[in-house]
Amino acid sequence: MRIVIAGAHGRIARELGRLMAADGHDVAGLIRNPDQAADLEADGVAPVVLDLENSTLEDVVQVLTGAEAAVFAAGAGPGSGAARKDTVDRAAAVLLADAAEQAGAGRFLQVSSGGLDAVRGGARPESMDEVMYAYLVAKLAAEEDLMARSQLDWTIVRPGILTNDAPIGLVELAPEVNRESIPRADVAAVLAELLKTGNGVHQALGLVSGTTPIPDAVQALQPGR
Repeated sequence: MRIVIAGAHGRIARELGRLMAADGHDVAGLIRNPDQAADLEADGVAPVVLDLENSTLEDVVQVLTGAEAAVFAAGAGPGSGAARKDTVDRAAAVLLADAAEQAGAGRFLQVSSGGLDAVRGGARPESMDEVMYAYLVAKLAAEEDLMARSQLDWTIVRPGILTNDAPIGLVELAPEVNRESIPRADVAAVLAELLKTGNGVHQALGLVSGTTPIPDAVQALQPGR
């Protein structure tokens, strides 16, 4: 399988790239910073320098042509302001989905966020700062855009509180989960299993550490259709 990962130098995305490359898949990773290319090459991932904030649809379609799957794991990151939450966490996700449709890359995984219910009403909770509000609003808008697409076999994954702890391989993966933590490496392993099985199509799934081995948790989801 040929897979294109956006945000490929992030912790979750790098681990996903390593897992899929080690399994024999052809993986390309989109990065903004060319200095990161050597890291991806060491992982067995082909680096593609492409800034989704400043690229045309045609640019992205060209990269995705021939791919069977795309993964949006990009994010504006800590320290970025409200404006970049929109241009990366929403607009870049929409651009990648548009390109996946045009290129025929039918499988699409999107890494989203827990806590979106807090902003569904459109008003910012008093306890939430402006940047976090902008981030959650952007993630919600990206989800809503993807859910409306019929040409993509999409799956949305909403991880809980991310940690850099060692993976445990045990998760809870379901439409509704408690707001708990999960190691980034376990998120990557779930994404890899979703890609390999094709399960979870047209589902938005919460993901936290739990008691079910990752292959069993993914196998319990509905297969692709």
